[in-house]
Amino acid sequence: MITADTTIFDALESNVRGYCRSWPTVFETAKGAWLRDEEGKDFLDFFAGAGALNYGHNNPVLKKALIDYIASDGVTHGLDMSTVAKRKLLETVRDTLLAPRGLDYKVQFPGPTGANAVEAALKLARKVTGRQTVLSFTNAFHGMTLGALSVTGNAAKRAGAGVPLNHATPMPYDGYFDGTTADFQWMERVLDDSSSGLDRPAAVIVETVQGEGGVNLARAEWLRHLATLCEARGILLIVDDVQMGCGRTGPFFSFESAGITPDIVTLSKSIGGYGLPMALVLFKPEHDVWAPGEHNGTFRGNNPSFVTAQVALEHYWSDGALQAGTEAKGQQIAQSFGAISEGLPGISTRGRGLVHGLVFDDASQAGKVCQVAFERGLLAETSGASDEVVKLLPPLTITEDELDHGLQILTGAVHTVCGA
Repeated sequence: MITADTTIFDALESNVRGYCRSWPTVFETAKGAWLRDEEGKDFLDFFAGAGALNYGHNNPVLKKALIDYIASDGVTHGLDMSTVAKRKLLETVRDTLLAPRGLDYKVQFPGPTGANAVEAALKLARKVTGRQTVLSFTNAFHGMTLGALSVTGNAAKRAGAGVPLNHATPMPYDGYFDGTTADFQWMERVLDDSSSGLDRPAAVIVETVQGEGGVNLARAEWLRHLATLCEARGILLIVDDVQMGCGRTGPFFSFESAGITPDIVTLSKSIGGYGLPMALVLFKPEHDVWAPGEHNGTFRGNNPSFVTAQVALEHYWSDGALQAGTEAKGQQIAQSFGAISEGLPGISTRGRGLVHGLVFDDASQAGKVCQVAFERGLLAETSGASDEVVKLLPPLTITEDELDHGLQILTGAVHTVCGA
């Protein structure tokens, strides 16, 4: 039993805090795929900062670059001024990410969060098209600010807005009807029917894998159909790659395997490399209609993040080694989860790369599994409309042995909770 002194947190910190309630200890240090609390207990991290730590905690390559930069009195806060650190990052984005993939995108530095990147993308799409409505999808999650909440599906999160969330319309995500209704039947019908009551939208925003929504996977053919549908009707396609980008599904961009080219892409979380705040919005050059300062933010020039982002791209994405490792470790998880789901009723599994979920017919079991796993030294969170999914987001740099160790803990927790 973990008995941490949380007096100051309970007394002074707001009730809004969340993760600390699931993991009631006080963490002190972290390295690689591990955290250690102040009592010296180690925890294997299958959460990775909600996907912000794809390269692990205190990655030594990134840490050295960061320390060297700070020690040299490099610019820390630069708004949108030109700096050496930003130049190096942009050159690396061009040479490592865009050119090899044949992508022609302008780069915007919004405020350093995923929600701010989404806000910028929605504003830009409306400015480009002159239209207001944005189509989103069932079970989507795009952030907690008002614009991002308007295209988020979860009722509890939407309720926190306190005001009507307008100018957004949800559509069924891939598999929402369990195969009983043809894909896009409703969406195409209302878009093409002038009497449907749906105004022609500015954009469609989509996650290729819905992490917060329950590890729901969009098939490549579904994404291609969506891209074609949007292009034929002059609707901009926004891919939210905040959590699933930066290699989480295997390729750097989660949409690569579908062979599509979105009009706008949002990135945050692991784009900064080290866990430092940073976000990017990528968009086709013809959509760069911003007036100077039309979307800004005090911390859009967080130069230490530029340094670690640049080194992360250069170190991990100059060849295919990280992607291959992610795909192999994804198979390792799939085999382990497959054995669990085959051996116990009421459990299924789905995932891609290093994002996987165990889905429980009895939603209450998922939280209990995560609690038992925590007590045994593993961090994992739940997701889905009813928190019915145990979601794994381990660092991409985790070793096969570490991954196996965590999967053994999780398997044991499932059997403890499910009584088998």
